[in-house]
Amino acid sequence: MTSGSDSGTGPPLKIGWFSTGRGEGSLGLLQSALDAIDSGDLPAELAFVFVNRVKGQTKRTDRFLELVQSHGIPLITLSSRDFRRSHESRPWAELREEFDRAAIELLRPHNADIAVHAGYMLIAPLLCSEYLTLNLHPALPGGTIGMWQQAVWDVITEGLDETGAMIHVSTEDVDEGPVLAITMFSVRGSEFDSAWNEVAGADFGVLKGDPGEDLPLFKAIRDAGILRERPLLIETLKAVAGGRIEPNGAGDVVDLSVDVERLVAGSR
Repeated sequence: MTSGSDSGTGPPLKIGWFSTGRGEGSLGLLQSALDAIDSGDLPAELAFVFVNRVKGQTKRTDRFLELVQSHGIPLITLSSRDFRRSHESRPWAELREEFDRAAIELLRPHNADIAVHAGYMLIAPLLCSEYLTLNLHPALPGGTIGMWQQAVWDVITEGLDETGAMIHVSTEDVDEGPVLAITMFSVRGSEFDSAWNEVAGADFGVLKGDPGEDLPLFKAIRDAGILRERPLLIETLKAVAGGRIEPNGAGDVVDLSVDVERLVAGSR
């Protein structure tokens, strides 16, 4: 099992990691956590990784599963797709709690201090009650609720000057639990101006269909977000492990923009 070095302030933080593992974003988040733990920068260990897909379901998920296994971390998988098929393809809204119960049963042998949803694409009402769970959401408080794609389009259609991401406590109210930490960044300036100029006066409804997510402005905003989501999650976990942030959301929201931008600058 991957674990951090003892910082002298107590045992490492035990983290349960939930992901769908469906793309580069999820893979990068996990790799960032593993790198921080292995270097001793994050005094934590991954108690388990839970994925709602199984090996062979997609090539991208297989890469994610292989990364977990290569680090000797307990891996628990339960395909939400197969679960629904085995339950007469009932509406997912009817199956969420049943799926959560099945997942909780599989996870009983594993203990964690907190859990993280990092690219976990399911609404998980019972899991949120079973674990104190932190969720990464690619929008600022009061902003977009739901999928990251919508968050990016909202920045474009509303002509915003800045956006960001937050870490909040997962609750049954999707993306509305207590906020622990945020990072903000500008979507204007030399990196973005030409892309903004391309969409000036355009019909956004048309752009969403073609070119869609291949729109240069969409890609630029998403890439900038991904670049910051990883350090935001790691810095938040470090702050939780060090006692700077209360993981239950009882404290003030911590703005980690300075720390995140320093790390982004150092990675370029």
